Amino acid sequence: MVNEQSYPLEVRGKLSPELSRWLWLVKWILAIPHFIILTALSTVAFILAIIAFFAILFTARYPRGIFNFNVGVMRWWWRVSFYAGVLGTDRYPPFSLAPNDDYPADLYVEYPERLSRIKALFKWWLLAIPHYIIVSFFDSIGFMAALIAGIILLFTARYRDDLFGVQMALNRWRWRVSGYAGLLYDNYPPFEFDTSSR
Repeated sequence: MVNEQSYPLEVRGKLSPELSRWLWLVKWILAIPHFIILTALSTVAFILAIIAFFAILFTARYPRGIFNFNVGVMRWWWRVSFYAGVLGTDRYPPFSLAPNDDYPADLYVEYPERLSRIKALFKWWLLAIPHYIIVSFFDSIGFMAALIAGIILLFTARYRDDLFGVQMALNRWRWRVSGYAGLLYDNYPPFEFDTSSR
């Protein structure tokens, strides 16, 4: 098992001890303001990633300001996903790109001092293809795991640890691939289903 501390992208999620039996039914509606803002921010992040691509080709560096913004957008998406998709907390996500250790979900990426110019040409499409194939199956698995967790929560007021572990593993894999394909680091994502609760 890969130690997440040694990988440049860290996905954190702490299951809240007490969850509402029914709130999960409407979380996706409550998250609509986030979805609207994040759709716009993601468009900006995509444009900035293209600029970063050329910066890496010429300087072997990801511009720090663009890096911080794009990681912030990923972090915001993860918090909203943790709230409305994973169903791991009832705390409403903050409208923020900044790290927040107080919120039960967060995402961190270590800034790379140098990046490979050659890998920048290939990693976002060719090298990531095996992961894209695997991650494409994760959406349906994640949806089913969340639905089962929600139904169990509705009747028992308890979120099963094993289902939460599956959700965290799916999301760790997905976000590691996103960070790699987004040119944030050169470390190839591990083929790993990490169900740890950290």
